[in-house]
Amino acid sequence: MATFLYRLGRFAFRRRHYVALFWVALLALAGVGAAGAPAAGNSSFSIPGTEAQKAFDLLEERFPGSSADGATARVVFKAPAGEKMTDADNRTAVQDTVDALSGGSEVARVTDPYQGGGVSRDGTVAYASVSYEVSGMELEESSREALRAAAEDARDAGLTVEVGGDALQAVPETGTAEIIGIGIAAVVLVITLGSLLAAGLPLLTAIVGVGIGVASITALASTLDLGSTTSILASMIGLAVGIDYALFVVSRYRAELAEGRGREEAAGRAVGTAGSAVVFAGLTVVIALVGLSVVNIPMLTKMGIAAAGTVAIAVLIALTLIPALLGYAGRRVRPAGEKSKLLGGGRTEKKPQRPNMGTRWASFVVRRPLAVLLLGVVGLGAAAVPAASLELGLPDDGSQPTSTTQRRAYDLLSEGFGPGFNGPLVVVVDAKGSDDPDGVFQRAGEDIKGLDNVVNVSPAQPNKAGDTATITVVPQSKPSSVTTENLVHDIRDTGAGITADTDADVLVTGATAMNIDVSQKLNDALVPYLVLVVGLAFLLLIVVFRSILVPLKAALGFLLSVLAALGAVVAVYQWGWLSGLMGVEETGPIMSMMPIFMVGVVFGLAMDYEVFLVTRMREAYVHGEKPAQAVVTGFRYSARVVTAAAVIMIAVFSGFIGSSDAMVKMIGFGLAVAVLFDAFVVRMTIVPAVLALLGTKAWWLPKWLDRALPNVDVEGEALSARDAAEDEDKELVRA
Repeated sequence: MATFLYRLGRFAFRRRHYVALFWVALLALAGVGAAGAPAAGNSSFSIPGTEAQKAFDLLEERFPGSSADGATARVVFKAPAGEKMTDADNRTAVQDTVDALSGGSEVARVTDPYQGGGVSRDGTVAYASVSYEVSGMELEESSREALRAAAEDARDAGLTVEVGGDALQAVPETGTAEIIGIGIAAVVLVITLGSLLAAGLPLLTAIVGVGIGVASITALASTLDLGSTTSILASMIGLAVGIDYALFVVSRYRAELAEGRGREEAAGRAVGTAGSAVVFAGLTVVIALVGLSVVNIPMLTKMGIAAAGTVAIAVLIALTLIPALLGYAGRRVRPAGEKSKLLGGGRTEKKPQRPNMGTRWASFVVRRPLAVLLLGVVGLGAAAVPAASLELGLPDDGSQPTSTTQRRAYDLLSEGFGPGFNGPLVVVVDAKGSDDPDGVFQRAGEDIKGLDNVVNVSPAQPNKAGDTATITVVPQSKPSSVTTENLVHDIRDTGAGITADTDADVLVTGATAMNIDVSQKLNDALVPYLVLVVGLAFLLLIVVFRSILVPLKAALGFLLSVLAALGAVVAVYQWGWLSGLMGVEETGPIMSMMPIFMVGVVFGLAMDYEVFLVTRMREAYVHGEKPAQAVVTGFRYSARVVTAAAVIMIAVFSGFIGSSDAMVKMIGFGLAVAVLFDAFVVRMTIVPAVLALLGTKAWWLPKWLDRALPNVDVEGEALSARDAAEDEDKELVRA
């Protein structure tokens, strides 16, 4: 591995014009494809294997033309103080709004509140339901503008009007905080690498990689049904790892220059050693992201694969474009430790070497490993305590900021019709195999009416064939409550009894039931996902480190950091701690997809730091140093750059906390906190303490396994052996 990458690095350095032209051409090609592609919208959402999805598919089959997957909107009206919606003037304004909405080219139907029971008992609130023929992703902007204009006309008539539903769902924006994150990354790079030019290389290559990845996602968004969130998450992860991977190669290049090597040789060495770590670190991230497909939620699978593709591009750029740009930079990228002040005769000043912060910290840890280990574990354990209260759910309009019209419409409906009205349950009764469909429909309605937490049960609405009917059930509790979840289970239990007696299927669907099924599916998939991803990465790390205990320690440390990060997410987004500082306007359940997505990404990133830091330790150990000294040596060469990489990643992820999308905001915070815990507590504190306690046992590997495993040579032993052979030949020539 090291020899191949060494040759690749030298090739890219020598043939830099061709390498740079290739990446520029690829960026231009992706940009052209993105420019001519339709804009990404909100990806269609399906959950194969769940009852809610089965009922949804049945509706599509038995009620053709009902646009079950079409966008919906609820236009909610509230009368002025002292008036009612049944007053003549208010009624006229509502009727004008209904007429205006009915003329839309994509509108399937509009329900008049006065004919469809859409007026509250006290007469102060009314709503009109609008169904569209196409999904929210496919809805034309002209249809959204017509919806806004109709609401505005009703406001001009003196009514309070708000619009809920997914028809107005906007493409998420990340805000200016992302730019601030990149700015912080630039400052850290300048401090770490000592010059603006050297700092600019990781930023430039990361932007190129993210540009190619995001442009490719945009170009394929319509074809592959990729939502707008997919590109944001891919850019978040791609930018962070792109900067980090390039930073490791540039830092190793400067270290090789400081050893007195020529620039082409130094580039080859940097790619052969640090590049090997980049390859395996990138592989762990890709495994974690692609592994999300085991959950069998198409949207999550697409997000994972798209982000994995961006990470793969970041790895390839670090191995090829970075050495090419180093070739262009020439002497303007200086050796590590060299200052820019010139002395007489053009010589540069070099400060005498003294123990750096990494060396001093590692020396402290190896002297007191047990105390440091206990302190780190207890600290992370305390941070993880809130995770025990984790509640999962999917966002609805009730989780939107109060400044949005969707949230205000949600609140008006709760005020006029009760909180459960915002999350009606749709019961689908399939009586095709029954002798008395009408009797089944009637029994289902009556049985559901007798359940707790039910406010209203609509009469069964059969299809034209008369073999399938829908029943709308309005709970008393709000959609995201545990009480509503219990009601869904109660209806399903009741349906099981009906099925046993009549052979008719009773299924529960609707947004609320779908959210419940998603949460359950993700909970069920978490353990298999962890087993798969951690197992594959464990095998990969055994190959890299030639050890059993080092990969085991890496996996256990990851579990600590991810639990602590989940605890922080619960404390902020569910409990409301520091919510004002984090821009959290509404607390509630943690989004169902967030924990498993965070687990995947954090595991990959955690293994990044494990590979970069411990590879240097193993390199020192392989070259003859004692275990404790190898830990200190690894920190001497890697602590500064790993610290910089972690700070950069935290800054980039924190930038996405300003996103308008709740899931992106939450993931940005979760990843930033997870990197903070994993890099500084686990990798920089617990790892050296454990290695110091284990001593030589840390690098133990059964002989039979050592013989069976391929030698990937991450430490560059083949390059060192070649140097030794060359030195021996030179000595022989001199002799």
